[in-house]
Amino acid sequence: MSKPILILNGPNLNLLGTRQPEVYGGDTLADVERDCAALAAELGLDVQFQQSNHEGALVEMIQEARETSAGIIINPAAYSHTSVAILDALNMFDGPVLEVHISNIHKREAFRHHSYISARAEGVIAGFGVEGYQLALRRMASLLG
Repeated sequence: MSKPILILNGPNLNLLGTRQPEVYGGDTLADVERDCAALAAELGLDVQFQQSNHEGALVEMIQEARETSAGIIINPAAYSHTSVAILDALNMFDGPVLEVHISNIHKREAFRHHSYISARAEGVIAGFGVEGYQLALRRMASLLG
């Protein structure tokens, strides 16, 4: 099998299912991982799922992905709006990058309307709940196909 798709999750996503379910829904990150793994298998892809609350750890995961991953699906969470470091790391990655947000960041507070990560992403999926991950995985399969 070819290199896996890295599905990378930023801060507080480890609390999915309990954190603001009115905004993020009731699915846990484990549910998202399970559903992505099942869809990846259908699509003939392999996925690696990682999460960190720490910006530097996310940067290191992206740097490692330069050698190990075919593409990156990233939900940078709050780092979307603040992290030039994550953007710089993504700019060094040669494969496709897709950005996912569970909520519609454009319907939320004004500071959430801008994402540094979008400057690198081939596409952005926002506001489709955790289904956005599966949409991104299908798009990634097309980009790599």
